[in-house]
Amino acid sequence: MRRHFDYPLFLLTVILVVTGLLLISSASIVVSEKNFDTPYYYVTRQAVYALAGLGVLLVFQAVPYRFWRVVALPALLASLALTAAVFIPKLGFATKGATRWLDIGPATIQPSELLKISLILYLASWLDRKKSDIRSFTASFIPFVVVLGTVGALLVLQPDIGTLLVIGGAAVLVYFLGGSGILQIIALGVLAAVALGVVVAVEPYRANRIIAFLDPSASPQGIGYHINQALIAIGSGGFWGRGFGQSIQKHSYLPEPMGDSIFAVLVEEMGFLGGLLLILAYFAFFARSMIIARRVPDGFGKLVVAGFGALITLQAFINMAAISGFLPLTGIPLPFISYGGTALVVTLGMVGIMLAVSKRAT
Repeated sequence: MRRHFDYPLFLLTVILVVTGLLLISSASIVVSEKNFDTPYYYVTRQAVYALAGLGVLLVFQAVPYRFWRVVALPALLASLALTAAVFIPKLGFATKGATRWLDIGPATIQPSELLKISLILYLASWLDRKKSDIRSFTASFIPFVVVLGTVGALLVLQPDIGTLLVIGGAAVLVYFLGGSGILQIIALGVLAAVALGVVVAVEPYRANRIIAFLDPSASPQGIGYHINQALIAIGSGGFWGRGFGQSIQKHSYLPEPMGDSIFAVLVEEMGFLGGLLLILAYFAFFARSMIIARRVPDGFGKLVVAGFGALITLQAFINMAAISGFLPLTGIPLPFISYGGTALVVTLGMVGIMLAVSKRAT
């Protein structure tokens, strides 16, 4: 057993957070000046969130990770209650057609971010206890579907399909690594495909995103506007980029330049090379997570590290693929990079727990 946490994983995390602050300082400058008469409003707030998140990381890495096994179920129930609370008038609030936030006085939080961390902790704890019954459809498969279906229903109602895809993907991976059979995974895939088809069919704007994905030129000023502007940003960056701070698309052309579109700003300013380096950083983060998971002696620790590593990396690659035109737009942020306090603090909290587990790696 180590006496210290995994330094490579910690270093990769710090690199990604610092990269995010630099990108936000550039991507948000126009919106910040327009809304607050200062170019530094958003990057300053994100820096505060980053410091708070690093504080959470350092606290969590010092907590014996088996503690999370004890509180996994209460944490999941609490996060489900908070996620449902966004629908309570005067407590939850909506913006841009989505009801995803809670207003708690001077701050706002996005409970679905807390749901990510609590669900993985609960599944890791539950699957570790269910080792002997993991291939049973009644003792394992049905309860797993019920839990994931409850989470999915709350996220669809918000609506937050992007977060559902990320949580669902990571949850299925944890279920697979926990020892489930291939028939169970196939059954989950069929159920997911049917559910996704229904979700897309009942809301026209989701179908429009798929249409825009299949043919971005179909309505360049309508449903295809966002992806077209992103592709213009990415294409104009070339190999080396325009240079840091020199993005043109962030000047009121590209929607959400500091949010889910920030990867397009990065490639425009830093080129294909900058985008590739960021992709490699996420790949290294995932690879290091899997190395730690393989070396941890107990099942709960393995599943927690693998689940968090997969969740963070899967979200990153879905974001980058969507904004590059390889997937339909989802609206999910780029982990460590995009502007957002709750997301950054929770993601750093995940890394803190991963670092705590890494101390047990052989």
